[in-house]
Amino acid sequence: MRNLEQGSTKTLFPKRIILVRHGESQGNLDGAAYATTPDYKIKLTQHGLDQCKLAGQKIHHIFSDNGKKNNWKVFFYVSPYERTRSTLREIGRSFKKKEMIGVREEVRIREQDFGNFQVAERMKVIKETRERFGRFFYRFPEGESAADVFDRVSSFLESLWRDIDMHRLRNDPADDLNLVIVSHGLASRVFLMKWFKWTVEQFEYLNNPGNAEVRVMQLGPGGEYSLAIHHTEEEMLEWGLSPDMISDQKWRAQAHREDSDDKADKVLT
Repeated sequence: MRNLEQGSTKTLFPKRIILVRHGESQGNLDGAAYATTPDYKIKLTQHGLDQCKLAGQKIHHIFSDNGKKNNWKVFFYVSPYERTRSTLREIGRSFKKKEMIGVREEVRIREQDFGNFQVAERMKVIKETRERFGRFFYRFPEGESAADVFDRVSSFLESLWRDIDMHRLRNDPADDLNLVIVSHGLASRVFLMKWFKWTVEQFEYLNNPGNAEVRVMQLGPGGEYSLAIHHTEEEMLEWGLSPDMISDQKWRAQAHREDSDDKADKVLT
């Protein structure tokens, strides 16, 4: 893990930041569930619970390098919705208490607000309108646009960096720090959009993660995070990343932080 000097202190960056979408929910199985149950109360299906257990095992294997390493810890952030909290509970079964630093419920990474109750036929018309208008800026009646979600996820990111900078998330500096953010499809997409400075046009081509899908941002040797360290080009193409976006991820896997500053200056000039 790379140490960056900031005055007289050192910031120890997480080795990985992992985004996980909740498992299959009753709403994913049958959209009519939203007409009678508030979105935040929608539960996971049994298949969804099983998906999350497998996701937990996968994440544990990543952190431990398939059981070869034990000098690591994990901190979890979780959306307050029932399906994300249940997802975290199932993921947590793969971890020993000593491996976990803590868990924080974070309301800013909740699902996009679509309105209090969702009538299926009305939502179908609304979503068709959104496709014509554009997914990022379209605001649901009595709800939010993706741009609104971007703003609150951006605020969460600022808090996340303060937590890292002030060493609130680790016990032993010798351990690799890993962060897991258990959230929703759109919140995960705008998180990546904000982090990697993707444009609105690029966002429009992104696909939702699958239920309980794991996307790993890993710190490269030069201090930049990249999706290309853990994931293949084929995976990133399936997510909707363009060839240019994938090339940038590959570059980040080896780039130094100073190189990123130079690259940004060239874009601006």
